[in-house]
Amino acid sequence: MVDAAAVASLSADRARLVVQVWLGSRLVLVLAALWFALTTGRTATEMLANWDVQHFFRIAEDGYAHANDVAFFPGWPLLLRLFSSLGVPMLVAGVALSVLGSALAAWALYRLGGALPAVAWLLVPTTVFTLVPYTESVVCAAAFWAWQKASIGRWPAAASLAALACSVRISGLFLVVALAVLALTGDRAAAVRPRVIRLGWLLLPTAIIGAYVLYLYATTGSWTAWYDAQAAGWSRGFTWPWVSFQHTLDAAMSGSYPDHPEWSLVFRAELFSMLIGGLVTAICLLRRRWAEATWVGSQVLAFATSYWFISVNRAVLLWFPLFLLIGELFRARWWDASPLRQGSRVLLIAGLVTGATWTSWSWCWLFFTGRWAS
Repeated sequence: MVDAAAVASLSADRARLVVQVWLGSRLVLVLAALWFALTTGRTATEMLANWDVQHFFRIAEDGYAHANDVAFFPGWPLLLRLFSSLGVPMLVAGVALSVLGSALAAWALYRLGGALPAVAWLLVPTTVFTLVPYTESVVCAAAFWAWQKASIGRWPAAASLAALACSVRISGLFLVVALAVLALTGDRAAAVRPRVIRLGWLLLPTAIIGAYVLYLYATTGSWTAWYDAQAAGWSRGFTWPWVSFQHTLDAAMSGSYPDHPEWSLVFRAELFSMLIGGLVTAICLLRRRWAEATWVGSQVLAFATSYWFISVNRAVLLWFPLFLLIGELFRARWWDASPLRQGSRVLLIAGLVTGATWTSWSWCWLFFTGRWAS
């Protein structure tokens, strides 16, 4: 007979582990920021408001008044502007919201697959982007919770959360497509009418993207204003995958950028991240997880048809099926088959945590010192 008290205690222990890892990983990021502030003399703004953050702040202050800023969806700048109007500095608001979003995303992963997926997500090397005022945390929180709600049949809530994701980043479009696949394939016993109702709810997030496209057309006269801005500002114009791969491979070669040697390292990581995305997509397809394969695979395809593979390292944070698979791997029965294998499991986990901490610190060095960090 199952001991209810023991089950509740085990559940509490696993939840406590996620909270501890969340606190510990945030502490590592803060300590890294303090260390680089002391060793480089950089201010908080110089460390935390690099790269895309400048675009978000500028849009929040001036609207889409500068070339190529339309490449960024309005949801995040509007949120920062709201807090600014209440007297909260945008940097403070952005960091606070990112930290809160990281907690909500980890909680959603815990609900989806238990403690291990949440812990794995918190230890991703590019987790620095869940501290600074980027969109990663809010998109992950919205997308993961949308998936969790959809998986238990709460489609109005799922659609509302997907709408939030769509207001913040183009990734919301991939989420809508993946949720549509889930609506059609998630419950094979469902009749046609329930599936149509689920799809109907997805009109809400689709309308958010449509509204932004209409806004851009009204202000620029172009239906492709967002795509044009991406192509002009970040070399994201359509490129055949094999050509994109070659461009990335060339950039990843040692000595490609003698003035910025870290660029080649980041491009190597982009190649590795694309490999991970392809493997996750393939595994999901083999296991007939059609919706999860769509979520990751559609993003991999989009990255593969850009001039080169760029920003994939950050996108790994969005790939919750990867973390669910990691959780399943470490819960597999063969781990407990012998004391030797149990010992190997402990050593492997310790090695992974050590490696994740080191690479996370390295990514902090890139971002906090103003270097390109994907």
